[in-house]
Amino acid sequence: MTDPDAVARHFSGSRALLERVANDRDFLAAVGHIAERLALTLRDGGKILIAGNGGSAADAQHVAAEFLSRFGFDRNPLPAIALTTDTSVLTAIGNDYGFEQVFERQVRGLGRKGDAFIAISTSGKSPNVIAALKAAREIGVTTIGFSGSGAGMHALCDLMLAVPSTETALIQQIHITAFHAICGIVERDLFPKG
Repeated sequence: MTDPDAVARHFSGSRALLERVANDRDFLAAVGHIAERLALTLRDGGKILIAGNGGSAADAQHVAAEFLSRFGFDRNPLPAIALTTDTSVLTAIGNDYGFEQVFERQVRGLGRKGDAFIAISTSGKSPNVIAALKAAREIGVTTIGFSGSGAGMHALCDLMLAVPSTETALIQQIHITAFHAICGIVERDLFPKG
């Protein structure tokens, strides 16, 4: 039988971290700055590229869907591409160049100056995410990082959102909450109602 106390501890830890970041003015400002930069990118005709591994890959796809489809209300689609979805591309690059290049090659092929690349890595140390960040900087793509407190990718990011935790599941929960806030801000900014 499942221990109800273990479930309660998980929810308690999740609530505590959410309350911590909700009361952290620097963290909230970082969310706002990222939303502003993405809105500017999209307003100027750029697109958003997003990548991560595992749960962060799922987050990349989730966020791309929010931009391309809709978030809070009906409006025109916004160009966002999750670099985690094309199995032929991923396996071709992985086979021909190695797994560390699966996002880097896509950033070089799809990214253009004026675009934004969102790199998601809870550790901040994923080699394929780091390689993609370096490529994005080389070609003039804005780099935005989502990580945890042990992040090693800060120096490669124009904007950074670091969750003050080293627990992957909790970091991912805060990432998706922040992404939802960002999607809502961008949507309202680009498509003001009446």
